[in-house]
Amino acid sequence: MDVQHWLSALPPGVVYLLVAGVIGVESMGVPLPGEIVLVSSALLAATGVVEPEWVASAAAFGAIVGDSVGYAVGRRGGRPLLARLGRRFPKHLGPAQLARAEQSFARHGVWAVFFGRFVALLRILAGPLAGALHVPYRRFLLANAAGGLVWAFGTTYLLYTVGRAAEHWLKDISWAGLVLAVLAGLASTWWLRRRAHRVEAAEVAPGMEAASGGQSAAVAPDVDPVRAGNEH
Repeated sequence: MDVQHWLSALPPGVVYLLVAGVIGVESMGVPLPGEIVLVSSALLAATGVVEPEWVASAAAFGAIVGDSVGYAVGRRGGRPLLARLGRRFPKHLGPAQLARAEQSFARHGVWAVFFGRFVALLRILAGPLAGALHVPYRRFLLANAAGGLVWAFGTTYLLYTVGRAAEHWLKDISWAGLVLAVLAGLASTWWLRRRAHRVEAAEVAPGMEAASGGQSAAVAPDVDPVRAGNEH
């Protein structure tokens, strides 16, 4: 939400460039919050500040170009480059993360590039690792472009649709909530007043009974106290 608030203060053109730049640099192999920027921009589009098609296009452009640059760097630098990146970013690109990424490439081949766009670790390493492993560029580019387009447009429009629906739902539910609050207030007031009347009636009843008992004892002139005493 902080990223979204910060992006909302920027002109739309700057937001598109920022989306493309952050995702592009992340795809080159530098750990950056590319997905956070995309998610925040897509939710921002749901409020009408930016256009979803431009957010998705910027994200796809950054992903495809960034992966291609990462592929070229990885092909030129090879394994030593990956080792240097691991030492520089041990939390994200350490030996354990690199081993998992290589295992994914060994198991899925070029499809690791496509599906890697949806996984944080492979999203960073797909380009440089594919270049270091000398994956044919045409196959890499096909998987890279397909994954980038599906990820960028799918994520953007999914969050855009959910955001629009949530905004509409919250707008409607606000009026419903107001009506329910008023009805609940009236119902609770009626219940409390009714309960107060019941408590008041319950407190008055014993006093009335005591008073009526005293009056009946006082107005019994036919009873002879002496006779009553002799009877006992």
